[in-house]
Amino acid sequence: MATTMNPKDFTAKPDLLAGRVIMITGASGGLGGALALQCARAGASVILSGRNAGKLEAVYDQLEAIGAPKPALAPLDLATATAADYDALATTIEREFGRLDGLVHAAATLGDRSPLEMYDVPTWCRVLHVNLTAPFILTQVLLPVLRKSQDASVIFASSGVVKRARPFWGAYAVAKTGLETVRAMLSEELADVSKVRVNSVNPGAMRTAMRYAAYPVEDPSTLPAPANVTGVFLYLLSDEAREVDGRYFDAQ
Repeated sequence: MATTMNPKDFTAKPDLLAGRVIMITGASGGLGGALALQCARAGASVILSGRNAGKLEAVYDQLEAIGAPKPALAPLDLATATAADYDALATTIEREFGRLDGLVHAAATLGDRSPLEMYDVPTWCRVLHVNLTAPFILTQVLLPVLRKSQDASVIFASSGVVKRARPFWGAYAVAKTGLETVRAMLSEELADVSKVRVNSVNPGAMRTAMRYAAYPVEDPSTLPAPANVTGVFLYLLSDEAREVDGRYFDAQ
């Protein structure tokens, strides 16, 4: 169903996500870290997931410092996580929270910016796994606890590379394009059998380490901070977007 407002213009109310339990991957910094802070400010109990426990703890401390609902730490390295790791995470979330109202896949890895003819095959496999296979696995494993919510929202962080094929974007572009297919398929499969909605958001160019790796000569001061592109994500995580499903959004 189409929205009646432009989500880019959305401003979150202080209690927008009050009572909601939201898990964010890549929450140790960049988009994920900024989104964790914004969700907490909007009243959500945030589950912080990422591969670097130390950085996650720093974000945890930030959330506690602003008096947000008590967050939770869920360290998980998407490159190496086993089936047992995923199952343990799902079990812990169900035991500690009873449900999951939101899941944001913000974790990503860039890989090589090189021609396909020269692309390193092990790097190709790793980038596809972290950016495509791991989000699929995590969503599948967490679907039972997402179904326990009365209004669950799954969001895949997308990219402008899905709109047209661009040279030298390699496995990253292939993975993000594949993730759009996962989003569309999953949305349709769940539409009539659950209250889980699935959308994707392209945050656009941001002042992040991954953007710098892709464009090292670009002046980062010309780009918005991640915190300035979180509005669409907050909208989709809230009950104001209860009828919004199976869509792709640009955050800028």
